[in-house]
Amino acid sequence: MSTMPVREPARDPGPGGLPLRRAARVLLLDPADRVLLMRYDDGPPNGSHWTTPGGGLNPGEDHPAAARRELAEETGWTDIELLGELQRRALTMEYEGRLVRQRERLYLARTGYPAREIRGVAAMHAADGIAAWRWWTLAEIESTGEQIWPADLAAVITRVLAGQYGADRT
Repeated sequence: MSTMPVREPARDPGPGGLPLRRAARVLLLDPADRVLLMRYDDGPPNGSHWTTPGGGLNPGEDHPAAARRELAEETGWTDIELLGELQRRALTMEYEGRLVRQRERLYLARTGYPAREIRGVAAMHAADGIAAWRWWTLAEIESTGEQIWPADLAAVITRVLAGQYGADRT
């Protein structure tokens, strides 16, 4: 994985030229192949949704470093290693009261602890708007009526479990 910062324009070249936000997220699996998701209870247009741990890049930070930092901030765990990049995607979302075009990368990681507990980061969760967290099975993700980001997370997990993760770029 590269440690050099990726330079991208401050505005997305797509329709509307929205401000660009770069982000990194982590698909973290436990030994039972459950995935850790965080719930945000945002107003429109984001709405209430569950998503993998992660967030925006700091100035000069590359995607893998941001993924590791965000995971540590949101869980308190500093012993998780990234296993590779799974996906790239772009989406329009509200962030800090304005619409942005977020370009994010999703990385795979594993923990050796079943349904590992998150402790000591309640203040950070409150500040970032994380309303809840939980470990989800693939079957729960496939059958829930709740909004999951990314929408194809079940398919990504299925590919990971089948050993097919790699240079998937969406």
